[in-house]
Amino acid sequence: MDAETKIEPVNDLDGMVIKTNLKQEVYQNTVRMFLVMKDVLRELADEYREKLRGKVDENVLPFFQEKGIFEAEFRIGGDLLIFSMHSNVFVFNREHPMWKLDYIKTNPLNSYCGVFSIYNFLADSFKYNRSQDLGYLIARIFVNRENHFFVEGKRQTNEVVKDLAVDELTKENLKEIIETAIKYAIDFDLLVPPYDQVKIATVEQMQVEINHSRIQTGKRLGFKFNSDDI
Repeated sequence: MDAETKIEPVNDLDGMVIKTNLKQEVYQNTVRMFLVMKDVLRELADEYREKLRGKVDENVLPFFQEKGIFEAEFRIGGDLLIFSMHSNVFVFNREHPMWKLDYIKTNPLNSYCGVFSIYNFLADSFKYNRSQDLGYLIARIFVNRENHFFVEGKRQTNEVVKDLAVDELTKENLKEIIETAIKYAIDFDLLVPPYDQVKIATVEQMQVEINHSRIQTGKRLGFKFNSDDI
């Protein structure tokens, strides 16, 4: 399916065939690029370990772990970054600024994208199985069938990686996005929760707290991109 393809189905079945093939094309490219992302994470873990060995405790050296087709983890210090690929293909809603691009106006098929998400959790949340702890979405990457992409998230402000009509996702771009996310996670400190939020605890909470420090913890509350991106 080339870049000039238009959705002009003769009937409903024709439309189904076009859209099904399109989504398969987007999905296959997304899987391919997620494999590239895993390679970048693996290489960064090795690179960082080499630079940090002897300067920090062995237990906090960067560590990469593949968790299947759709997920990978990157641990550094007390932070755990989870890289997740959604198995479905998405299209932008009609109010999204992407629809103002000639690239999409000319060919609406270009609006269909696969999505990678990067979440930041505390490593201890998984180590001690604190299932109530909170994580934080710090970046999302959208990539279409032509391997064009854009990224939104914390400190992801470089215009080189913002224009879906122009930018093609490469290993170099992925490294830049990932390193930006890692730096943000390291700089994003754990805050003491407000006193009124933790002044009452159940017996169960205290029992598990005594065992594994399990009172609900998170760097911030929720998953929204808030105004702390400074």
